[in-house]
Amino acid sequence: METRAERPPLSLLAILLSAVGIAPLLSYGLSATSDLVISELGISEAQFGLLATVCFACAAIGNAVFARFTDGQPDKTLLLVVFGLAALAMVFAAIPGGYVLLLVASAVAGFAQSFPNGVTNRILAERVPVDYRIGWTGVKQSGVQASQLVASLAFPVLAAWIGWHGASAVGALVAALLGVVAVRVISTYPLLPVETRPTQRVDAGASSRPAPSTRFVVFALAIFGFVNGVGVQATNVYLPLFAVRELGFSLVLGGLTAAAAGAIGVSARVGWGRMMSRGVSAPKLLLLLAIMATCGAGTFLAAGATGYAPLLWLAVALHGASALGVSVVLMASLLRSVPAASMSSATGWVSAGLFGGFTIGPLGMGALIGSPGGFAAGWIAVGLTYLVCVALGLYLVLRRRPSASGD
Repeated sequence: METRAERPPLSLLAILLSAVGIAPLLSYGLSATSDLVISELGISEAQFGLLATVCFACAAIGNAVFARFTDGQPDKTLLLVVFGLAALAMVFAAIPGGYVLLLVASAVAGFAQSFPNGVTNRILAERVPVDYRIGWTGVKQSGVQASQLVASLAFPVLAAWIGWHGASAVGALVAALLGVVAVRVISTYPLLPVETRPTQRVDAGASSRPAPSTRFVVFALAIFGFVNGVGVQATNVYLPLFAVRELGFSLVLGGLTAAAAGAIGVSARVGWGRMMSRGVSAPKLLLLLAIMATCGAGTFLAAGATGYAPLLWLAVALHGASALGVSVVLMASLLRSVPAASMSSATGWVSAGLFGGFTIGPLGMGALIGSPGGFAAGWIAVGLTYLVCVALGLYLVLRRRPSASGD
C-alpha cells in the first residue's frame, strides 16, 4: 500500500509565506495610509497611483528580465535578495525625502517582487513531497494577502503614533529579521531525491487526453494574470481612499477595509489551493473567480452610489474571495505542468504578466478618479476588466471540452 510522505516542517512553510508576503508590505502600507501620504506630500491621486505603477512596473520588468537568471541561482541567494530589497525599500520610505525618494522606494520594492514566486515554487518542487505541494502553494501564496492584512492594520496605527515614515522603519526591521530566519531555515532543509520530485499534470483526471504544451500553459496563465491584475491593484491601491472619501470612514477604518480584503484573501487562497490539490480544473476555477470578481466591482459601484456601508463590506468580501485568489490557481497550475529545472523562469513569465496588470491598474484608476467620472468611472472600468477575465476563463473551459469526453 502506498504511504503518504512525511510532512516537511512547518518552519519551511512559514518562510515560503514570509518570502511571498514581505515584498508587497510597503505598497500595502502606503495604500492603507494613502489619505495621510497624499496630504503630507501635497500630491494628487494620480501621483499617488504612480507609486504603485512604478512598483509593479519594476516587478514586471524584473520577472521578465531575471526569469532565466533565477533558475541558476541558489535558493539561499534569492531569499537574501528578496528580504534585502524589501528592507531597503522600506528604509528609503522611512527617510522624509519627499515624493521622488518615495518613488525610488517603490521601485526597489517592485524589484523585490521579481523573485519570490519563482524561488518559492522551486523550493516546493524540489524540497516538498508531492502530497503536500499544491496545498502548500495555497498557503504560501496567501502571504501576499497576509501582508495586506498586517500592513492595513499596522501602518495606520503606527502612523498615528510615529508617522508613516516611522511605520516604514518598523517594516524594514521586520524584513531584515525575517530574512535572517529564512536563510537559516532553508540552509537546514535538504533537497528531495530527484526521483521523488514528479511533475503533476495540468489537470488531474486528464489522462484520456494529451496535456496542453507547457508553452501554452505559461502563455495562457500570463495573459489571464495580466488582465486580472489590472482589476486587482486598481481596487487594492484605492480601496482605503474610497472608503475614507466616498463613505466617510476614518483613516483607521479605511485601512480596515483593505485588512478585511486581505484576511478574506488569505482564507480564499488556502481554500482554492486545497480545491486544486483535489484535482479541480484550473480553467473552471478561473472562470468562477472572474464571475465573482465582476459581481464585486458592481457592488463597489453600488456602494459609492448609495453611500451604504454594508454594500462596501460585501464588495470587499467578494474582492478578497475572488480576484485575490487567482494567483494561487496560476501558481498551482505551474506546479502541475512545469519541470522543477525551469520552474523559476516559467513562474517569472507568469508573474511578469501579473505585475504588468498591476502596473496599469493603479495608474488608470488614479486617472479616472481624478476625472469628472470619479470613483464611479473607476469601478465601471474595473468591472469591464473582469468581464474580459470571464471571457478568457470561458475560452479555456471550452478549449478543454472537445477533447475531453465526459468532462
